[in-house]
Amino acid sequence: MLKKWARLIEKTKVLCSLPIQLQGTKTSCCDFSVRCHSPTEELRDFGLPNATWGPNLKDLYNKFQELSKSGNWKRIPSHNTIAHHLDGDPLETGIGKRMFLRNLDSDGLGFEYCMFYNKDESRMVCLFQPGPYLEGPPGYAHGGCIATIIDSTAGAGAVYTCGSIMTANLNITYYK
Repeated sequence: MLKKWARLIEKTKVLCSLPIQLQGTKTSCCDFSVRCHSPTEELRDFGLPNATWGPNLKDLYNKFQELSKSGNWKRIPSHNTIAHHLDGDPLETGIGKRMFLRNLDSDGLGFEYCMFYNKDESRMVCLFQPGPYLEGPPGYAHGGCIATIIDSTAGAGAVYTCGSIMTANLNITYYK
């Protein structure tokens, strides 16, 4: 089904640009950048373990790293300005944009995750640990952040399986 939607979207590409005007500024396209990156700034792979990762997340990461040695699984790099970069596509660096999931400069505050892809199975796995900025009810992850990581994981899996896609509709029903 994902391949069907990807083909449909590929055939009907639409460029959408929303001009905005803030008081006292000139009209520009929406850019929700927190901090601009210089063209020479080195890209950091946020999909690697850091000091804020809990023991369970590290154990799962190590398990999938072991599975990657056989060549079936591949860890997907995750940068603050590039999402789901396919091999062979040119990297655009220094463009002053921030990927939504990687918009915080400090580790452990928001989305801490790593994705692994199995090409033979067309399967994406996301190892995820929400930070305190993603809290909804005290002690629980906000439903919106859970929906975001589900959307990102499904989207990345679709990109690596069939090419460029975007989410047309996402419905989630939360239970206890």
